[in-house]
Amino acid sequence: MKRIFGLLILLISLTSYAQREASSIKVGDKAPMFEAKDQNGNLVKSSDILKNEQLIVVFYRGEWCPYCNKHLSHLQENLGKFKKAGAQLVAVSPEIPVNVDKTIEKTNAEYPVLFDENSKIMKKYGVEFMLPEHLQKRYKNYGVDLSVTNGNNDQLLPVPATYIIGKDGKVKYVQYDPDYKSRSNAKDILEHL
Repeated sequence: MKRIFGLLILLISLTSYAQREASSIKVGDKAPMFEAKDQNGNLVKSSDILKNEQLIVVFYRGEWCPYCNKHLSHLQENLGKFKKAGAQLVAVSPEIPVNVDKTIEKTNAEYPVLFDENSKIMKKYGVEFMLPEHLQKRYKNYGVDLSVTNGNNDQLLPVPATYIIGKDGKVKYVQYDPDYKSRSNAKDILEHL
Protein backbone atom coordinates (compact mmCIF):
# COMPACT_ATOMS: atom_id res chain seq x y z
CA MET A 1 0.00 0.00 0.00
CA LYS A 2 2.85 2.40 0.85
CA ARG A 3 4.44 1.66 -2.51
CA ILE A 4 1.24 2.50 -4.40
CA PHE A 5 0.82 5.67 -2.36
CA GLY A 6 4.44 6.62 -3.10
CA LEU A 7 3.97 6.05 -6.83
CA LEU A 8 0.79 8.11 -6.76
CA ILE A 9 2.58 11.02 -5.04
CA LEU A 10 5.43 10.80 -7.59
CA LEU A 11 2.97 10.82 -10.49
CA ILE A 12 1.14 13.85 -9.08
CA SER A 13 4.39 15.73 -8.54
CA LEU A 14 5.58 14.99 -12.08
CA THR A 15 2.33 16.11 -13.65
CA SER A 16 2.29 19.31 -11.61
CA TYR A 17 5.52 20.34 -13.37
CA ALA A 18 4.46 19.20 -16.83
CA GLN A 19 3.34 21.48 -19.58
CA ARG A 20 0.08 20.62 -21.27
CA GLU A 21 0.73 19.07 -24.67
CA ALA A 22 -2.09 21.03 -26.29
CA SER A 23 -3.97 24.21 -25.53
CA SER A 24 -7.02 23.78 -23.34
CA ILE A 25 -8.62 26.57 -25.38
CA LYS A 26 -9.56 25.60 -28.92
CA VAL A 27 -10.63 27.45 -32.04
CA GLY A 28 -14.33 28.32 -31.66
CA ASP A 29 -14.19 28.53 -27.86
CA LYS A 30 -15.24 31.69 -26.07
CA ALA A 31 -12.01 33.40 -25.01
CA PRO A 32 -11.46 34.20 -21.34
CA MET A 33 -11.70 37.94 -20.74
CA PHE A 34 -8.95 39.65 -18.78
CA GLU A 35 -7.56 42.97 -17.61
CA ALA A 36 -4.07 44.02 -16.56
CA LYS A 37 -1.82 47.06 -16.54
CA ASP A 38 0.46 47.76 -19.47
CA GLN A 39 3.97 49.25 -19.51
CA ASN A 40 2.51 52.75 -19.08
CA GLY A 41 0.35 51.85 -16.08
CA ASN A 42 -2.85 51.89 -18.17
CA LEU A 43 -5.49 49.29 -17.43
CA VAL A 44 -6.04 47.20 -20.57
CA LYS A 45 -9.31 45.26 -20.79
CA SER A 46 -9.77 42.63 -23.47
CA SER A 47 -13.51 43.35 -23.54
CA ASP A 48 -12.83 47.01 -24.40
CA ILE A 49 -10.50 46.08 -27.28
CA LEU A 50 -13.00 43.59 -28.69
CA LYS A 51 -15.66 46.29 -29.00
CA ASN A 52 -13.72 47.69 -31.97
CA GLU A 53 -10.98 45.29 -32.99
CA GLN A 54 -9.88 41.69 -33.05
CA LEU A 55 -7.34 40.78 -30.37
CA ILE A 56 -4.02 38.99 -30.72
CA VAL A 57 -2.83 37.70 -27.33
CA VAL A 58 0.78 36.52 -27.11
CA PHE A 59 2.21 34.90 -23.98
CA TYR A 60 5.96 35.18 -23.45
CA ARG A 61 8.33 34.05 -20.69
CA GLY A 62 10.42 37.14 -19.95
CA GLU A 63 13.01 39.67 -21.03
CA TRP A 64 15.74 37.12 -20.25
CA CYS A 65 14.48 34.80 -23.02
CA PRO A 66 16.18 35.45 -26.40
CA TYR A 67 13.46 33.49 -28.26
CA CYS A 68 10.80 35.71 -26.67
CA ASN A 69 12.65 38.89 -27.62
CA LYS A 70 13.12 37.72 -31.20
CA HIS A 71 9.44 36.78 -31.44
CA LEU A 72 8.19 40.04 -29.94
CA SER A 73 10.50 42.02 -32.27
CA HIS A 74 9.12 40.07 -35.25
CA LEU A 75 5.59 40.93 -34.18
CA GLN A 76 6.56 44.61 -33.74
CA GLU A 77 7.88 44.65 -37.33
CA ASN A 78 4.41 43.55 -38.48
CA LEU A 79 2.34 45.72 -36.14
CA GLY A 80 1.13 47.98 -38.96
CA LYS A 81 -0.18 44.97 -40.89
CA PHE A 82 -2.06 43.73 -37.83
CA LYS A 83 -3.62 47.17 -37.31
CA LYS A 84 -4.56 47.38 -40.99
CA ALA A 85 -6.30 44.01 -40.63
CA GLY A 86 -8.29 45.40 -37.69
CA ALA A 87 -6.43 43.78 -34.80
CA GLN A 88 -4.74 44.91 -31.60
CA LEU A 89 -1.69 42.99 -30.40
CA VAL A 90 -1.16 42.48 -26.65
CA ALA A 91 1.75 40.59 -25.04
CA VAL A 92 1.34 38.98 -21.62
CA SER A 93 4.09 37.93 -19.18
CA PRO A 94 4.50 37.11 -15.49
CA GLU A 95 7.54 39.41 -15.32
CA ILE A 96 7.28 42.46 -13.06
CA PRO A 97 6.96 45.96 -14.59
CA VAL A 98 10.68 46.83 -14.35
CA ASN A 99 11.40 43.75 -16.47
CA VAL A 100 8.54 44.54 -18.84
CA ASP A 101 10.41 47.81 -19.43
CA LYS A 102 13.53 45.80 -20.31
CA THR A 103 11.50 43.74 -22.78
CA ILE A 104 10.30 46.92 -24.45
CA GLU A 105 13.85 48.24 -24.68
CA LYS A 106 15.00 45.00 -26.31
CA THR A 107 12.07 44.61 -28.72
CA ASN A 108 10.95 48.21 -29.41
CA ALA A 109 7.40 47.05 -28.66
CA GLU A 110 4.83 49.75 -29.34
CA TYR A 111 1.89 47.55 -28.37
CA PRO A 112 0.62 46.91 -24.82
CA VAL A 113 2.84 44.58 -22.81
CA LEU A 114 0.96 43.38 -19.74
CA PHE A 115 2.25 42.33 -16.34
CA ASP A 116 0.23 39.23 -15.47
CA GLU A 117 0.23 39.69 -11.71
CA ASN A 118 -0.18 36.36 -9.89
CA SER A 119 -0.39 34.63 -13.31
CA LYS A 120 -4.15 35.26 -13.47
CA ILE A 121 -4.30 35.53 -17.27
CA MET A 122 -1.96 32.59 -17.83
CA LYS A 123 -4.19 30.45 -15.60
CA LYS A 124 -7.37 31.55 -17.41
CA TYR A 125 -5.80 30.47 -20.69
CA GLY A 126 -4.26 27.32 -19.24
CA VAL A 127 -0.75 28.12 -20.50
CA GLU A 128 0.97 28.19 -17.08
CA PHE A 129 3.35 25.54 -15.84
CA MET A 130 5.68 25.23 -12.88
CA LEU A 131 9.34 25.23 -13.80
CA PRO A 132 10.85 21.98 -12.47
CA GLU A 133 13.34 22.36 -9.63
CA HIS A 134 16.28 21.10 -11.68
CA LEU A 135 15.55 23.76 -14.31
CA GLN A 136 15.16 26.42 -11.62
CA LYS A 137 18.74 25.65 -10.58
CA ARG A 138 19.95 25.68 -14.18
CA TYR A 139 18.22 29.00 -14.87
CA LYS A 140 19.81 30.51 -11.76
CA ASN A 141 23.23 29.39 -13.02
CA TYR A 142 22.48 31.48 -16.13
CA GLY A 143 21.46 34.44 -13.98
CA VAL A 144 17.68 33.97 -14.26
CA ASP A 145 15.90 33.80 -10.91
CA LEU A 146 12.15 33.70 -11.47
CA SER A 147 11.56 34.80 -7.87
CA VAL A 148 13.26 38.07 -8.78
CA THR A 149 12.09 38.51 -12.38
CA ASN A 150 8.47 37.66 -11.59
CA GLY A 151 8.38 39.06 -8.06
CA ASN A 152 7.00 35.91 -6.43
CA ASN A 153 8.02 32.37 -5.51
CA ASP A 154 5.50 30.40 -7.57
CA GLN A 155 8.03 29.53 -10.35
CA LEU A 156 5.32 29.70 -13.03
CA LEU A 157 6.02 30.40 -16.68
CA PRO A 158 3.72 30.39 -19.68
CA VAL A 159 4.02 28.05 -22.60
CA PRO A 160 4.71 30.58 -25.37
CA ALA A 161 1.35 30.76 -27.13
CA THR A 162 -0.68 32.99 -29.43
CA TYR A 163 -4.47 33.37 -29.56
CA ILE A 164 -6.48 35.43 -32.03
CA ILE A 165 -9.88 36.45 -30.72
CA GLY A 166 -12.60 37.77 -33.02
CA LYS A 167 -14.79 40.73 -32.08
CA ASP A 168 -17.46 38.17 -31.14
CA GLY A 169 -15.14 36.96 -28.36
CA LYS A 170 -14.47 33.58 -29.99
CA VAL A 171 -11.01 32.16 -30.59
CA LYS A 172 -10.09 32.13 -34.29
CA TYR A 173 -6.50 30.86 -34.09
CA VAL A 174 -4.33 29.05 -31.59
CA GLN A 175 -0.58 28.53 -31.70
CA TYR A 176 0.54 26.58 -28.65
CA ASP A 177 3.64 24.43 -28.42
CA PRO A 178 5.47 23.26 -25.27
CA ASP A 179 8.70 23.64 -27.26
CA TYR A 180 9.68 27.18 -26.23
CA LYS A 181 11.50 27.63 -29.55
CA SER A 182 8.29 27.21 -31.57
CA ARG A 183 6.41 30.50 -31.99
CA SER A 184 3.68 32.02 -34.12
CA ASN A 185 4.69 34.05 -37.13
CA ALA A 186 3.14 37.14 -38.62
CA LYS A 187 2.13 35.37 -41.84
CA ASP A 188 0.02 32.80 -39.97
CA ILE A 189 -1.50 35.47 -37.76
CA LEU A 190 -2.44 37.64 -40.74
CA GLU A 191 -4.05 34.67 -42.50
CA HIS A 192 -6.43 34.27 -39.55
CA LEU A 193 -7.43 37.90 -39.08
